[in-house]
Amino acid sequence: MPLGERSGDKESRYCGVETEFSDDVPQLLAYNLSSSSFDFVLAPLMDPAYRPSLMQKDSGGSGVLPFAGSDLVLSPSQWSSHVVGKISSWIDLDSEDEILRMDSEITLKQEIAWASHLSLQACLLPAPKGISCANYARCVNQILQGLNNMQLWLRIPLLKTDDDDSVDVNSNNMDDSWELWNSFRMLCEHHSQLSVALDVLSSLPSPNSRARWFGESVRAAIINTNSFLTNALGYPCLSKRHQKLIAGFFNHSIQIVLSGKPVHSPPKGSTDLASNHNDSNFDGVQRHPLKLYLDYIGYLYQRMDPLPEQERFELGYRDFLQSPLQPLMDNLEAQTYETFEKDAVKYIQYQRAICKALQDRVPDEKVSRITTVLMVVGAGRGPLVRASLQAAEETGRKLKIYAVEKNPNAVVTLHSLVKLEGWEDFVTIVSCDMRHWDATEKADILVSELLGSFGDNELSPECLDGAQRFLKDDGISIPSSYTSFIQPVTASKLYNDVKLHKDVVHFETAYVVKLHNVARLAPTQPVFTFTHPNWSAMKSNQRYKKLQFEIPSDTGSTLVHGFAGYFDATLYKDVHLGIEPSTATPNMFSWFAIFFPLRTPVFLHAGSSLEVHFWRCCGPTKVWYEWGVTSPCQSPIHNSNGRSYWVGL
Repeated sequence: MPLGERSGDKESRYCGVETEFSDDVPQLLAYNLSSSSFDFVLAPLMDPAYRPSLMQKDSGGSGVLPFAGSDLVLSPSQWSSHVVGKISSWIDLDSEDEILRMDSEITLKQEIAWASHLSLQACLLPAPKGISCANYARCVNQILQGLNNMQLWLRIPLLKTDDDDSVDVNSNNMDDSWELWNSFRMLCEHHSQLSVALDVLSSLPSPNSRARWFGESVRAAIINTNSFLTNALGYPCLSKRHQKLIAGFFNHSIQIVLSGKPVHSPPKGSTDLASNHNDSNFDGVQRHPLKLYLDYIGYLYQRMDPLPEQERFELGYRDFLQSPLQPLMDNLEAQTYETFEKDAVKYIQYQRAICKALQDRVPDEKVSRITTVLMVVGAGRGPLVRASLQAAEETGRKLKIYAVEKNPNAVVTLHSLVKLEGWEDFVTIVSCDMRHWDATEKADILVSELLGSFGDNELSPECLDGAQRFLKDDGISIPSSYTSFIQPVTASKLYNDVKLHKDVVHFETAYVVKLHNVARLAPTQPVFTFTHPNWSAMKSNQRYKKLQFEIPSDTGSTLVHGFAGYFDATLYKDVHLGIEPSTATPNMFSWFAIFFPLRTPVFLHAGSSLEVHFWRCCGPTKVWYEWGVTSPCQSPIHNSNGRSYWVGL
């Protein structure tokens, strides 16, 4: 059964157990699942004593392979749902012993073929025996080319030596197991069916080093019983660092597997740690030796905070690549408007900004004599019109509003709204592109919500430059400025999703995405800033920025798949709005991050820096971004001349 329930979480979390070889698979499942509440077994498929070379000698090559029973001993759904195949741990495809190497290759292919025949969802590959794993990776890559939907989990210990002085460069021992994984998956061409099963050890590397793995395709975490401590009652528990790591695994839908022999013997008669779990110690049935550990893992999951409402709303969007909106070229649909209009936090911030602007614009003693002219440019279906009128009521200021909107379908809704609310005396609707409208009077305040995930990527600068001609010289623009930010990320899933298209175009496109399975490798840095109104005679919306990111030395080596982009906007004075992680407006969902992929991921050694260049380019009919890395290696300039991705004017 799953590890209990967590409020708001639609996905279940499962816990498996690593078992020894058994030729009685039904009994293996009955013992570990039915009577002990584990959800699946990680079980060897082949007798560990089997060697092809010995069998050929003994039987002349005609013997039956010693698999763990026939496919008929379980139903197809049982094989698929409750068994993860464990490939023989003795195999060593990079051994200098040719017989062992050939036996390993034959056995690997036989076991994978059998697992595929059983329709297993996944198989666990043993960890490479040394740093050199080229032949192992070659064989796995061959298998992947013809594999159905089965996942291959490569077992990798969660290991990184923090003391660099202790590493012997001539040693065959790993000091950073991430590099072993990276080497293996590069040899396998980043295949999407190759994943990681992390072996969690009793000692853990630094938080920065551990965080790298959340950007990788980690499917399982194997926790040995010797990683557990003992609490005051004699029960197993985990250190605070391990608990935080397990919580991270739960948040990233990584399944837990318990492994090893029991090393805890709590006193008889004492109360179970997780008393809300059903006790599986039925009369006459031996209690599973790892039940205490399973109870503790379930306890860790159930005590996690419920998912916030915003996170629940965003679950379906996690790591899903979307093309950014083209609000000038395309008219938005009603469903898009409705989604954005539900973001109450955004409009509360706008209302706060408009209140402050109205109070600065009209002193208290003149409120009865002065009517402020406010123009909402890009009014959509009217949420900013409503926020402006509420701000006027809150501050006691008189307001005249022009609602300018180019989408004729949204204008229909605007007219209905104005009539329904009785705003005819305050609101004038203008069905026109703000860049081409000839206003009959100038505005005191210009309000817009034209910001994209990267700030300027939905052409707010071009729109507001065109609209500011009907703003008074001392007029106020809301927003008054906005800045874009980027940071390098490891994002294996996003990279593989882009790679599926098998073309350059998709690697030169920026995507809106709810980032989840990513590792943020360095703090964000500002890229482009725009200020409104901009009265400069020589104004240009073209921009160029060179950035250098320093990767913390304790992170270890990393792979950069691309850049996550965000924005922060100053609406007016101290009222801001944004998604830049360190200053993000809480509980706001109108914007996800933007992702700029790299055609070839960039490998960074521990403690090295990354130099990247970003351009914002403007043409007569379009605006586009170009980007490229120049250190530690040279990448192509992506999206040259906007050949793959642009925003139409």
